[in-house]
Amino acid sequence: MSLVYTEFYLSGFYNVLHEEYFYIFLCFVYIMTVVGNVLLLSVIFLVKTLHTPKYMIVFNLALTDLCGSTALIPKVLDTFLFDNRYIVYEACLSYMFFVLFFGSVQSWTLVTMAYDRFIAICFPLRYHSIVTKPAIAAMLLFAWIVLLSLISCMVGLLDRLSFCGSLVIQSFFCDHGPIYRLACPDKSLNYIFIFIFVITVFSFPLILICLTYICIAIALSRIASGEERLKALKTCTSHIILVALFFLPFLGTNIAGLASYLHPNARMMNSALTHTIPALLNPIIYSLNDDIFCSPVLPLCQQCKKVFSTFIK
Repeated sequence: MSLVYTEFYLSGFYNVLHEEYFYIFLCFVYIMTVVGNVLLLSVIFLVKTLHTPKYMIVFNLALTDLCGSTALIPKVLDTFLFDNRYIVYEACLSYMFFVLFFGSVQSWTLVTMAYDRFIAICFPLRYHSIVTKPAIAAMLLFAWIVLLSLISCMVGLLDRLSFCGSLVIQSFFCDHGPIYRLACPDKSLNYIFIFIFVITVFSFPLILICLTYICIAIALSRIASGEERLKALKTCTSHIILVALFFLPFLGTNIAGLASYLHPNARMMNSALTHTIPALLNPIIYSLNDDIFCSPVLPLCQQCKKVFSTFIK
């Protein structure tokens, strides 16, 4: 017999002392994320020399980081710092939709970045004729539309399910997996869309990125000068770091979950950091690795970078 449900209960962490400190840390992460990404968006928007296809992609990444963090962190803080753990069903589905959607767009933005680096290194003479503003705008718009449709269907299909037992979501936000597991059979259609989601948002993008770097490695192996190789590879470092930040925690959690039992607290902690830390670090990575930000807007940036590099050494 299915329950008549109007609210879910977000359980959060299990028996963790002083867990409020973690949420205060997330508050700090959110503030720095907003500052960093708003600054990055402002720089790209205001400086005309950055109105290029490459920085259209960076702008899109910063926008999705900002929106994704805003969709997740303020509600998490309200839920656990102010003990508002009950959430109405419709609000829960909306919450889930925005978190999943912006995370998915981030995945395909990284693919678009990989495409940009692939063309720049493998076809340098044709780069400006292939990677144009209309082409990049079309790729990004296509990703937004496809992912909007996919996430809408996946979240909307939860509305057809009934819940026979507990309405306690074992997560820190309205995550799709824990809610899906609470529902009664038949869930076959939902399972199909979950499979499509994982393939579309994680597996296929990661495969495409790996293929582009295989092609880049082959192209670099044909360059005679080691200095030229290093210079070409340096243009990819920011993107490689972003890809690692986004995909490795997800892969690590799933491999650990398949290989052995993964405690819910460990899963939730990893999920929280996976959703929040990349958005914090992305603007820092780009501002420290790309000299084009220095000359028009931040005249002291080069000197700051030298001091920063000396400090690290």
